[in-house]
Amino acid sequence: MQSTTAICPSLFNAAIAQDGILSRIRIPCGIISRLQVKAIAHLVQQYGNPNSPHAVQITNRANLQIRSDRPLSLEMLHYLQVNGLAARDQRLDGLRNIMTSPTAGIDPQALIDPRPYAQQWEDYLISHPELAILSAKFSVCFDGGELVNVADRPNDICLVAIAQNDIGVNPKIYFHLHLGIGDRGSSPTPTGILIEPSQAITYLAAFTEIYREYTQQFLANAGQHQLGKHPKPPRLRQLIKDWGIDSYHQPLTTIPNHPLPITHYQSPITNHPYNHLGIHPQKTSPNPNLQQSDLVYIGVVIPLGRLSIGQLMGLSQIAQTYGSSSLRLTPWQNIIITDIPKNQVDLVVQAIADLGLTIATTDPYAAIVACSGCTGCKSAHTDTQSDAQSIATHLHESRLLSQPINIHFSGCDKSCAQHYPSDIALVGIPSPERSLYRVYVGDRETHFGTELYAEYAATDLPQLITELISTYHTQSSKLNLHQNLPSFREFANTLTHA
Repeated sequence: MQSTTAICPSLFNAAIAQDGILSRIRIPCGIISRLQVKAIAHLVQQYGNPNSPHAVQITNRANLQIRSDRPLSLEMLHYLQVNGLAARDQRLDGLRNIMTSPTAGIDPQALIDPRPYAQQWEDYLISHPELAILSAKFSVCFDGGELVNVADRPNDICLVAIAQNDIGVNPKIYFHLHLGIGDRGSSPTPTGILIEPSQAITYLAAFTEIYREYTQQFLANAGQHQLGKHPKPPRLRQLIKDWGIDSYHQPLTTIPNHPLPITHYQSPITNHPYNHLGIHPQKTSPNPNLQQSDLVYIGVVIPLGRLSIGQLMGLSQIAQTYGSSSLRLTPWQNIIITDIPKNQVDLVVQAIADLGLTIATTDPYAAIVACSGCTGCKSAHTDTQSDAQSIATHLHESRLLSQPINIHFSGCDKSCAQHYPSDIALVGIPSPERSLYRVYVGDRETHFGTELYAEYAATDLPQLITELISTYHTQSSKLNLHQNLPSFREFANTLTHA
């Protein structure tokens, strides 16, 4: 039977939450097939929390979370393994933290399709049981240089495709090594090391073996000082902090064709997190009878990343009827449907609307993020889900949004739902009488931004958000900025530092 003792849950070792047992289905690349959607539906129908109409949640790593009313049986876990939703070796299920862009393989700007490398890396992980001692948070990302890029997502190791130009030679594609050495939630740091794509898995294996040896020694030493307790495996950034980046790289020089240092490079294009929503042209077509320009992908807004099993099945049916039969989950907790013929777009958009969903970037839910709140987490001080819904309803009625504005609700200062900066951050604070939030804007001064209010009543937040957005539009108009309108975050930074 499923264990329920995890801090970072997987399928075989879940976590007990306020509103049920929380299981996380790790989905490398975030791509789920029609058969896998049916398997997820079967899981929810058998074990789902009957008090939760939105039984499936997309995470900020493009995985899925399910809240069940009891631990999963061995039969159910085996069923999920058979359908490719869990690792064959249960000890390694928690290490399937592999991210690619949700538009990998179809993005017109991409330099390389990272999906084959992600698959090779998953194959390596699940064939090396000795890696089970690593932290369940160990994460690897492959960014192919897509417009919808994920190079800035928090990961331990990120390989970012870049094109190197030499005089008289066509550009050559390399992976630029980035390492997560900053604070929790920080983007990986570029190291100036290039890796041949054909050697990517070799180097990842070398990095991981060094990390495994470090972890083994760390746990042995910690165990001597924590009698009766199970020490927590170290994160990779702890190794790098102890050794330094240069020492971590040093063993690679013994490998033939070891990575090449570079002296200049271009950082990835600044990501606009919600540019995957709506209708976009694809790069390639799996159908030889169709031209590249004949297909589009469609990004669907999933409110707070939560949807009913009926909505998930409905989107899967749309994908099977009009597209490639698979769904792509995004780290921004939305869903992409690919390979839609242009002449079928209107039918698809209507079918999505019939499910109670939208593709509009101006929908308030396009950029509102909220943790599970006090109804799902004992650390939270506020009901973030309900408060976020109140804001979304108010913004929808006021029709103020002309572009996505990222509003982040966090029930406490842990910031579990979103690690990166937001436009407006609302952080729950303890209060015995009423629901209160600390209000931040922009991305300066602290992780959450610049503090506007030390405490603000949840019931008054809709009006405050309206005033902030109205001020943004009014001041932009006065400054004649509509030809080159700054983002709300940029505008908030100028206001708070004027």
